[in-house]
Amino acid sequence: MRSIPGSQRNSEMALTLTNFEAVGFDGTAPRTIAISDDGTIARDALPGAETIDCKGARLSPGWTDLHVHVWHGGTDISVRASQAGRATGVTAMADAGSAGEANFHGLREYVIEPHTETIKAFLNIGSIGLVACNRVSELIDMRSIDIDRTLEVIEANRDVVCGIKVRASGVIVGTWGITPARIAKRVAEIAGLPVMVHIGEPPPLIDEIFDILTPGDIVTHCFNGKKAGSVLDTPQVYAKARDLARRGVLMDIGHGVASFDFGVARQAVADGFLPFSISTDLHLRNIGGPVHDMATTLSKMLAIGLPLEACIDAVAASPRAFLGLSAGDGLVPGNKADFTIFDIVDGDLDAVDSQGNHLTIDRIFEPRWTVLGASVEPAARRVPDAESPA
Repeated sequence: MRSIPGSQRNSEMALTLTNFEAVGFDGTAPRTIAISDDGTIARDALPGAETIDCKGARLSPGWTDLHVHVWHGGTDISVRASQAGRATGVTAMADAGSAGEANFHGLREYVIEPHTETIKAFLNIGSIGLVACNRVSELIDMRSIDIDRTLEVIEANRDVVCGIKVRASGVIVGTWGITPARIAKRVAEIAGLPVMVHIGEPPPLIDEIFDILTPGDIVTHCFNGKKAGSVLDTPQVYAKARDLARRGVLMDIGHGVASFDFGVARQAVADGFLPFSISTDLHLRNIGGPVHDMATTLSKMLAIGLPLEACIDAVAASPRAFLGLSAGDGLVPGNKADFTIFDIVDGDLDAVDSQGNHLTIDRIFEPRWTVLGASVEPAARRVPDAESPA
């Protein structure tokens, strides 16, 4: 029997996981998990299977990040998928609009297809995507959008395109206001997909964005602290946000370099306004802080008052279900094994939000391993002073 901490096991053969605390699954979890050499959950341990001792760590459905930027080299902000994936405990992710119709083929060939993590993508409504993010807007005017070509790219990539992304904030759209978001919503409707809308500083006003959303759409940066761009701006805006969430519009954290505020998150969570998904918006401008990785983002949400069970749901079951992956049913025989093994440890972490506010965190998520099929790989939280070059 091997103990997971400190060991290496990347070869694929049948294995049995023992000594774990299963969280985030439906029903009563088994005391052991058998995985066949084809990577699927087996009913019983297989002869010759390697037994791996999880040392009492928690085991959840694989952590899933609905908002990352991993078109490295195709944009000036994207990290490598390996920096956002299994090495930090994440087994599935969605690139949130790094590519538009003009360059999506590169994202698919060079990022989505080669990696073992599940990678899907929200297609940017702007044809060029985030090639020169915030220096050259992808939404200058109508010349920035090609509806026909966008629909063609969606049809050719139905297996990996999970929605349409639009950055609906003043720094991107300028005086064009709500129009790009309206176009993105219409294209999404034609394609039968959800739209993910980035909210921030106006124009457009957050009220205008809320008016076009329907169940299944995503509001990302839901706990940003930008004036005239926050769900807590006024009681009326907050009531509208809560009503949308009750009706099935999905609220996503999307931490990022400028889009997460401890105070907004704490007040919303205390009031029962919980996020659908916890995501990082990880890219080159925040990987060294304030985001770092998914484990740090989870630790922040736990510290501001989101219950542990809700944290696990928002990083595993909910986003995985959105992407069509196994979630609470991840232990059912026949499903592909897809797990994150982690501890929650006592600590003294000085965490920072996007507004520069500090918070001392004493309970920290520490990923240990990921299991994808019959492959087991080590994982760890990204420690700031050990940051590797991008």
